[in-house]
Amino acid sequence: MMNTEKLIHSIIQRIATGPELSKNIEEEEAEAAMSAVLNGEVDDVQSAIFLVALRMKRETMDENTGILKALVKVTSPQAAEVENLIDIGDPYSGYNRTIPVSSFLPPLLAELGLPTVIHGLDSVSPKFGLTHRHINKAMGLDPDISIRDAKSRIENEDIGWSYLDQSVYCKELHQLVPLRNKIIKRTVINTLETLIGPLRGKNTHSILGYVHKPYPPIYAALTNSAGFDTSLLIRGVEGGIVPSLRQNGSMISYVGGVEKVSAEINPKMMNINQELRSIAFPGSLNIKSDKTNLAEYAMALGMGALSGEKGMYYDGLVYIASLILWHVNKFDLIEEAATTVRQVLDSGRAIKRVT
Repeated sequence: MMNTEKLIHSIIQRIATGPELSKNIEEEEAEAAMSAVLNGEVDDVQSAIFLVALRMKRETMDENTGILKALVKVTSPQAAEVENLIDIGDPYSGYNRTIPVSSFLPPLLAELGLPTVIHGLDSVSPKFGLTHRHINKAMGLDPDISIRDAKSRIENEDIGWSYLDQSVYCKELHQLVPLRNKIIKRTVINTLETLIGPLRGKNTHSILGYVHKPYPPIYAALTNSAGFDTSLLIRGVEGGIVPSLRQNGSMISYVGGVEKVSAEINPKMMNINQELRSIAFPGSLNIKSDKTNLAEYAMALGMGALSGEKGMYYDGLVYIASLILWHVNKFDLIEEAATTVRQVLDSGRAIKRVT
């Protein structure tokens, strides 16, 4: 492999030549270039050109795979001593229209016997939305706990879940946040940072949301290359993992990167009947100026749902938890899983995993 300066120069010459003349690069080149960016060997201008040019021409599978390899390598995922670990890969740029129900999914899944890790960061383009970090902070939890402490929480049968911040588990990637914010638009990092998997169990299951129909097989192949055992792709609200509570959705279950089940899903399968697809932000709160208040609002709804309080948040937890329980073969029927999830929520047992 040529030295970094020559490599980046060569890559930019090929990928930034316009829609008709730009050329793809090899997996090894993509990995080497991303590693150089992460290690601070490439200046901000060339780093931005690299990321934007790839996005403009559309990244290939080889390019995605190479960049993901670089991200996983610099992260060095740590092993947690649990049989099954659920990895929730919600969008790091957050939510700017709806309340993220998935913030309270980890303690619920832990109570259902599935240790869970959820990860993210404070704020990043393009949405600069409400994130899991904000809501964990509103819960009174430390969003900056170490990987070691997160691992201990997950291995502790009385807790069984943890949030992990990108600033902790991958400082090299997190240092690119200011540059990404200047770029404004999505880059390949937005796609791949949810697939790193900073903690791994004996079997690790990636749960991801998607918007565009071509993405599931791409995500499945990438999670497989990153070392996940299975992946569940759900067409969720705002690109997250929780489906619409009002209309039909879709999910695809993969094992070892191979599609096992592709199905249309409907909330009525689980006796969920809502007039709205998700919980909208209150009209009095603005995502740009009221993130702390929005996080407090989301926290109150989540704590209420874990205490058995019926409503959209409760139904959202029932829906997504049931799909995950089915995906990891805890139940043969999603409807049966939903019955158990409701029993746990109604008992209020999961709330002790937060407090």
